[in-house]
Parts: sequence; structure tokens; C-alpha cells
Amino acid sequence: MVDSVFVMPGTVAAPRTGILRDLHSRYETVREALTRIDKAARELGLPDISTRLIEDVAGERPYSPEVQYLEIFAVSLSTYHLLVAEGVEPVAIVGQSIGELWALAAAGHVSVGDAARLAVARSRALTRQAWPGTMLAVGVDGRRAESLAGLIGHPHLVLACENTPRQSVLSGPRRQIDEAERVAEALGWPSVRLDVPHPTHTPAVAQAARDLLATAPRVSYGGGRWRVSSPWLGRDIGDEDPVELVAGALTAQVRMLHTVRALHAAGADTFIECGEWPVVTRFVEASVPGIQSVVPLSEHDPVAAVRALVAGRTETVSPQVRTPASPPFPATPPPVAAAPPVPARPAPTLVLPPPVATIPAPAVPTVPAVPTVPAAAVPAAPIAPAVPPAPPAPIAPTPPVPSVLAPPTPQAPVTPASPATVDHVSSASDADGQYAVVLTEIRALYGDYLGYPPELLGDDDGLESDLGVESLKQVALLGRVADRYGLPDLRANTSLLTVGTLGRIAQAVVQARGEATAR
Repeated sequence: MVDSVFVMPGTVAAPRTGILRDLHSRYETVREALTRIDKAARELGLPDISTRLIEDVAGERPYSPEVQYLEIFAVSLSTYHLLVAEGVEPVAIVGQSIGELWALAAAGHVSVGDAARLAVARSRALTRQAWPGTMLAVGVDGRRAESLAGLIGHPHLVLACENTPRQSVLSGPRRQIDEAERVAEALGWPSVRLDVPHPTHTPAVAQAARDLLATAPRVSYGGGRWRVSSPWLGRDIGDEDPVELVAGALTAQVRMLHTVRALHAAGADTFIECGEWPVVTRFVEASVPGIQSVVPLSEHDPVAAVRALVAGRTETVSPQVRTPASPPFPATPPPVAAAPPVPARPAPTLVLPPPVATIPAPAVPTVPAVPTVPAAAVPAAPIAPAVPPAPPAPIAPTPPVPSVLAPPTPQAPVTPASPATVDHVSSASDADGQYAVVLTEIRALYGDYLGYPPELLGDDDGLESDLGVESLKQVALLGRVADRYGLPDLRANTSLLTVGTLGRIAQAVVQARGEATAR
């Protein structure tokens, strides 16, 4: 069996309804873990966490930051139990930001109930402070991102996270983040705001850290079953008090890049994400190219994916091309059959962790038409001659570096839709007719931007996994769709970025326009 590292995501998008149904029915350890999380939630005045994750629950999901964190915890811990039940044993567990608390619970350093209570205490301490800051992902290395923060010169504007060789995160007051964003744009550095309920990893939240130390319930802790490697401590966690660890991490810099490379140098050759989508494993793939990464819950059959790994057939789970699970949207028309474009030499990319979709955040700046370079768009890379795809390089972790695909032939620009066209969509007689019209227009918009013939863009092609559209370009394009159809809330639909396809985006447009008309 390969040396595997389990990675636990921090603040990511809300899990899909029913995501844990199969694991809950198969594994007693999953049922026990969810029962403990539910018990802790009820004691704290929160609803059961597992209900929405194991059932098809109709109606609006009750939301609070605490519910969001505990749902992420439930998914991470359930995936951990799936892996262990099927015979995968980690050489280490790593957590990103609050994910480090999930790692401590999975490894047995703290109980599941205590971890849930501590996560809620952390969230409430940050809510009480109500620091009005924000976070900005910038597509450069940590040294340059830190220099950018130093240029602005505010004590609370700092390098918060060093995720990959070409992605860093700044955390700071909104005004100073605005300035940093303008400077990054002037320098041609891609950047985008992160939509998170609680900006952290800055001295600005020291008050919340002190509050947490004073008010959080003390928890029992001790030697766990597995090694837990901390990206903010820069070493393995020893006999530290969990409350002090969580409080200390609030103001500390997270150096995921260095932790991933250290684990790889020590022999780790497979990184397995204990979450719904590839988030931390994208950082891994971009930090050590060619590393094996597996995200069981992003597969149609998570159990089969894990069993293949155990059986030594890890080549069946490609680190760059995955089959995403069925999206939570109605079925869309079959994709247009077409030969896939030929990949070209990859360009620098910024891989973004999916943000929390339910907390309002500043809108991503509207991206002007090409060739103007916006703050939230990756500068266009020169088209390289088509070459045959190269096999993945052996060994090395970093977030996935999506490829920029070379179009088979240059295409003339597509004229933006006129108001009459948009009106035609809204007046279509049925949802299928609206979907077909919207899909055609979106295919033309994306083809124009990316330089592909629209007919080669299948509605079920993964924008990143199949077409190599990097994260910031997806943000820019989704902003154009939102502007075109007058749907500003579409920008906050992070699932369209994490598992984006043209079909899902068209379906979301039709659904949003229908809801707007109903109002």
C-alpha cells in the first residue's frame, strides 16, 4: 500500500444534500461519528447536522456559520471512516485552517464531541468580534504577496496563507485589500476575493483568539492514533492543548505549501482529500506536480474508488481528470459529441478554495471584455503549438495546475447578445426551450473568451477537469454570465466554480430567471 496523507479541508462550500447517505448506510463508524456531532450540536442549540447530509430534505436549509462548519466536519470525518474501514491507513493527517481541528478528531487526539463544541466556540468568538475584514487570493508566490502587503503598510494586512508556488492569500481590512487588489491588477497578477464567514490568519482577530481562550470549554486530549502535521506550527502536533492550538491558529500564517513538500520529501506519495470536492488536493498537485491525489466523494462510486486504491490500482483514479458526482440540478440535455481540444503548455494559474456560498461577500469585480486584464481574471497566455499530452510527472505535491487549451483554429469574436435575445430567453414557452437557448448563448460566450469553436464545448465537459479552464478564468466568465442575464447572485453560486460545466451554468441561469419572474 502506498504512503497516504489524509487532508482535511477548511471553510468550503456547503455539502450537497444526501452526500453521506451511502456511507451512513454502509459503515457503523460513520453512523457513530454523525450521532456524536448531532448530540454536540443539540447541546449547543443547533439543529441536527446529519439530517440534510443523509436524507433528501426538502425546503430551505437552516444556516449559520456554526452549521456550516459542523457540516464540513461531518463530511470530513465520514470520509476518514470510509478510508479506514476499507483498509487505507495514513502516514499523517493534515488540516487546512479549521480543518486542523477535524484532523485532531480523526487522529484521536480529541473526541468528536469536543471537536464539534470547540468549532462552534471558535465560530461564535469570531462572530462576537465581528471584524469587518476580508481575504484576497493572489496568483503569486508568498514572497511577492508579502511584499505587496508591505507596500500597503497596514499592521493587519498580512500574508495569511501560502498555498502553492503561485497562489497566496492576503487577509486584512477591506480598504487595504481594495488597495492591494488595485496594485495586483496594475502588476498583472490575478486575484479574487474569498467569500468566507470569518476572515482569519491576521493579527486583527487577536481579540477573538483571547475570547476563545477565556470562554471555550476545556477538552480532554492526549496521544492519538495518527500523526497530525500542522501547516501553521510547521511541525507535527505534540501534547498541545487543543483550545490553545485553535486560538493560536486564528492569527497565524498557514504554510500549506511547505507542509505538503515536507511530507512528500519524507515519502508520502498519495494525498487523499476527506471532503466533497478537490480543494486541498489542488494545492497539493500545484506544489508537487505529478503527485497522486484522490477525492473519493467526487467520484460516482466513492467506495469503489477507495477499494481501487487499496488494491493498488491507483492509476484508475487520475489526479488530473476525475468523474464528478451528479450535480444537484435537474438532468440536462445530452452533450454535443466532439473531439476534445489538444492541450497546450500550461500557463500560471490560481487555484481557489470554494468559498462559503451562503454568507454575503463583496462581489467579484466585473471583468471587462478581453483584452483588458481585470483583477479577477488570469492574464491570457500565449497560445502554444499543439503538442501531444505529456504523462503526469512522478512525485511532487501542489494544487492542480489547470491547463490552458490551444484551440484547433482561431475563431472570429462572437457578438454579445442583444437585449432582444435575452428577452427571447425569458419568454421561452418552457424550461427545455429556455435551457437550449441559454446553453447556445453561453457556449458562444465561453468559446469566444477561450478561443474555442462553440460546437466543441460539450454541456457536460468539466470546465477545469476536461477543458483546463483555470479557476480565475472561471470566476471572470461566471461574472460575464451574471452581467449578461442580470443575475448578480449567480456570482455567489460556488458550486458552478468547483464542478462547473456549461450545462450546469445554463440550468442555473434558467432556474434563477424563473425564480425572478415568479417574484
